[in-house]
Amino acid sequence: MTGGADEPFIAAVKPLVDAIGGELLPPDEAGRDDVVLSWEGAEVVAVRLPQLADSLDHILAAMERRRGVPLADLDRKAKQEVVRNLEARGAFSVRHGVETVASALGVSRFTVYNYLNREKGS
Repeated sequence: MTGGADEPFIAAVKPLVDAIGGELLPPDEAGRDDVVLSWEGAEVVAVRLPQLADSLDHILAAMERRRGVPLADLDRKAKQEVVRNLEARGAFSVRHGVETVASALGVSRFTVYNYLNREKGS
């Protein structure tokens, strides 16, 4: 990236890009699907967004880091909360989303579906 006066802007967006599993690139290396960010009228940095499936893995890893324990070690109530949060974020619209979440939680797909159905019935 360009450096200098642009550094505070890049530093400000980096945590967000990291949180979504994206990648920062120089604007001249941006591809068709990348998002170029401008600051004070100049292109400063491009953001390469992750594929949706990679985003789910990244979200699960971040949840695990925040909780400080593997998601599979959570109790049933905490796992249900994780499923609720993931559903709100659209995790189950991703191909193999239920399987990925079930694996991370150490439960079966059937259990994840039960958690989802329990929420819809409440």
